Amino acid sequence: MAKTIEEINEKIRTGKAVVYTAEEIIEVVKNKGVQKAAAEVDVVTTGTFSPMCSSGAYFNVGHTKPRMKLGGGVVTLDNVPAYTGFAAVDLVLGATAVPEDDPLNKIHPGKFPHGGAHVIESLLAGKDVKLVASTYGTDDYPRRKLETWIRLEDMNEAVLLNFRNCYQNYNVAVNLSDKPLYTYMGVLQPKMRNATYSCAGQLSPLMNDPYYRTIGMGTRIFLGGGIGYVVGPGTQHNPCVPRTKGGIPRSGAATLSVKGDLKQMSARWIKGASFIGYGVTMAVGIGIPIPILDEEMLLYTTVTDTDIVAQIIDYSDGYPNCVPGSLGEVTYAELRSGTITVKGKKVPTAGLSSFSRAREIAGILKGWIQAGSFFLTRPVETLPSADSGIRFKGLKERPILNGAPEPQPVPAPASGR
Repeated sequence: MAKTIEEINEKIRTGKAVVYTAEEIIEVVKNKGVQKAAAEVDVVTTGTFSPMCSSGAYFNVGHTKPRMKLGGGVVTLDNVPAYTGFAAVDLVLGATAVPEDDPLNKIHPGKFPHGGAHVIESLLAGKDVKLVASTYGTDDYPRRKLETWIRLEDMNEAVLLNFRNCYQNYNVAVNLSDKPLYTYMGVLQPKMRNATYSCAGQLSPLMNDPYYRTIGMGTRIFLGGGIGYVVGPGTQHNPCVPRTKGGIPRSGAATLSVKGDLKQMSARWIKGASFIGYGVTMAVGIGIPIPILDEEMLLYTTVTDTDIVAQIIDYSDGYPNCVPGSLGEVTYAELRSGTITVKGKKVPTAGLSSFSRAREIAGILKGWIQAGSFFLTRPVETLPSADSGIRFKGLKERPILNGAPEPQPVPAPASGR
């Protein structure tokens, strides 16, 4: 029996919608069977809470008296540089931005205690943030210097805009070398003494809709504790990868670009994080509702950690040098058990993605839907799928000769008219 999003929304409106989390639905289908459960269940909620580096925020901070053109000037928020290449009082702050006086990795490994993500978290926590600006001045924007305190509530607009979140699967990281490695996958101990991974497994949003039937531009989501939207595919969206029989990508595949009003969000679900020897990142909470349109969609949401596989990658050579292949494949059930076996050796595992927080997000989203305060949206355009031919490309390096690009071959003219 097929349903529409409009029919599901009507059930939400009247308080009759049947909603389960992605964990709960597994047992429901086991007990009731696919056909009966598909007829009864309307929505399955998902969740993830993970480091998502390609994140940031843009702000309109309002005009000073006299007016000041921050665009083209130099602006810092709590000593972290913001990008000003826009109009007079629009700023962008990247999650990974760090103060100019941060020693970085000059004293290795660097600590990276403070960055853009921490500033965003401070604003969400209701704290005052120091804004310092200098610019060149114009006839209509004569002021040249500003030093003040600013809070989230003082701003005209504050918007979270993330270019690449919610990776659909990811690497398992190990270190085959004789020295510790400091990476975005955490500290990797030498001689494969640990393995790290970052995915919410069976709760992860894109694992529950592996072919993106219901997710795309305009999908309403839980974002950072408030309501946000999928803008479209994120950067490095790469759906054309090998998959299991159930459609689960065997390696990193789809990504999402998402957006939401920062003033609705909470410091519980947007957290600054410092990765020793690597840099600053931001942990972001995202939850996506999956409408159960038919039996196929229901089956996708019954995915378990045993069904999801990931590739084990050596971060001492394979990852940094773009060496193809992996050291093997492992399921998320094995990863969450605490140890995996790699090249005959038992290796302790640790997840960078919080499963307990993912479970909480799925539960909150379920509650919103049951209370009639969150409705589903039909995407204007779904994400490019596995048959789109889209693949993530590496940088094509072109030597610079005497300040000009290396000459490129001229393509042959196409035959015919």
